[in-house]
Amino acid sequence: MKMSEVQYDEAVPIEGYGPGFFRVGGEIIEGGAIIHATGARSWQGYDDLDSVLALGGKVDVILMGTGETMAPIPATFKEPLEAAGIGVEPMASASACRTYNVLVSEGRRVAAVVLPVGAAD
Repeated sequence: MKMSEVQYDEAVPIEGYGPGFFRVGGEIIEGGAIIHATGARSWQGYDDLDSVLALGGKVDVILMGTGETMAPIPATFKEPLEAAGIGVEPMASASACRTYNVLVSEGRRVAAVVLPVGAAD
């Protein structure tokens, strides 16, 4: 099998995650995170809707990492995003991280909004 190195051009990939954190662009983000092609920052959870709505016009879809396992997204979070023209795809956070890296490497307009897996000790 021929292997090729993934090129991210200007995009910021998710390099790793663990109990209570995400590593993006060499930086550690404790807790939840909003990650898109040009940056990443902390995210305070479903009550922090405005931070996610600010991605309007910059992304077409949000990969919503719901933690260790896939879980339903509250309607009070999902409906305003969809009304703003942003698709929301729920999945476990690990899947959201992997999918984000693939899509951003293809130049897609995508963001990962992820809750941490496990808990920091």
